[in-house]
Amino acid sequence: MTTKELKTFFKEHLVPSKLYKIGGEHDGRVCMTKNKDFWEVYFLDHKEKIGLMRYTDENSACQSMKEELRKLMESIYEITWKPIRA
Repeated sequence: MTTKELKTFFKEHLVPSKLYKIGGEHDGRVCMTKNKDFWEVYFLDHKEKIGLMRYTDENSACQSMKEELRKLMESIYEITWKPIRA
């Protein structure tokens, strides 16, 4: 999965954009950023990266973010999509 595919998935599943930021940081959202060595997925709280997870490939980072947003949607709105099975 690519970030472009992930953005499309979130739109198709009506995930509010106020919950996430792909390719940058935004306070109070689940964020995914990339530097030259790895991808990071985390919740940004007043410039602090909470629950930071690092991945060497885009697909793993996208799957991780997708799962985090699935849990968040279930918690906040009591709706979700089928969980990812390993």
